[in-house]
Amino acid sequence: MINLYCVKSLLSRIPLLLLMLTFYPGRAQEPKVFTTEDYGLSGKVKRCLVITDYGKEAFDFREDGLLEKITTVYSEQDYDITYYRYKNGTLTEKRLENYREDKLDRQTSIAHLFRIDTLRNKIIREQIYSYQKEFLDQFEYVYDARGNLIGITRTSNEGIDHTLISYDTLKGEVTKTIEVNGLIEKSVRSAEKKEKDRTLKVELVKEYLKGDPFRATETFRDTMGRKLRELEYAYDSDKESFVKAVEWVFTYDDNGFLKSRVRKQEKQESKQEYIYQFDAHDPPNWIKEIITPQNQYTTRRITYYEEKASGKGENGEKGR
Repeated sequence: MINLYCVKSLLSRIPLLLLMLTFYPGRAQEPKVFTTEDYGLSGKVKRCLVITDYGKEAFDFREDGLLEKITTVYSEQDYDITYYRYKNGTLTEKRLENYREDKLDRQTSIAHLFRIDTLRNKIIREQIYSYQKEFLDQFEYVYDARGNLIGITRTSNEGIDHTLISYDTLKGEVTKTIEVNGLIEKSVRSAEKKEKDRTLKVELVKEYLKGDPFRATETFRDTMGRKLRELEYAYDSDKESFVKAVEWVFTYDDNGFLKSRVRKQEKQESKQEYIYQFDAHDPPNWIKEIITPQNQYTTRRITYYEEKASGKGENGEKGR
């Protein structure tokens, strides 16, 4: 299932994401628990229906904020539903059900089952099956004593793949290196940088293709996690170094919402501006986002859990 809203929100929202990645067979990605905060939602949100010009997507949350269900609607009879199940706040099951012509497609629907072993250092085992009870993949995630992911073993009908993750610290910089079957795939260097009267968090991600440098991204964030600047690099094999290709600059309004995004490439520059309409909830959430000059819009209809403490609160759909 393609998460339409998440793909778009990666470009336009404060860095919620922390990597809003879903688990697809064949991709070794650490299991993650998502909450309302990851989707830029404040307060006790029960449901957020996102409407764009390319589809609808509904996010349902438990009262404690954990994501419980995602429904992606392509048409009245074609839609996908993803269910999340937890035990003591830990993800135990994820099911992706695809419906075509209003019927469950068992060939493409899959179930992810998670089991956690904490006898020594934590180990998470993820098994993936089709709805036809066919085994597809198994992932084993191994963590060190500090809780850092250090290894992933994938077992499938095609064989076994090993991913090793190492961490090195030098002069306050931490570099995470990811190797798959002996070949480097990615390195992530994290550091803090003093700039004028503020501290920035800098992350440099280098990607490799079959062990060779391919591209890189350098991101600058403030202490609140907001992306301020991002540089995209391409690898120049003649110069044997990374060369800047594109620069992005982000600004925010007084409430922390994205205000503008500027793209710079060589001598060309383009700018997008973001306009929001908010609901009456406290704290407020935006219910309409307009991106100019394209006039691209997104509408959110938000339902809240009743605030038990005050006996009042919002419990209805917001937005038009």
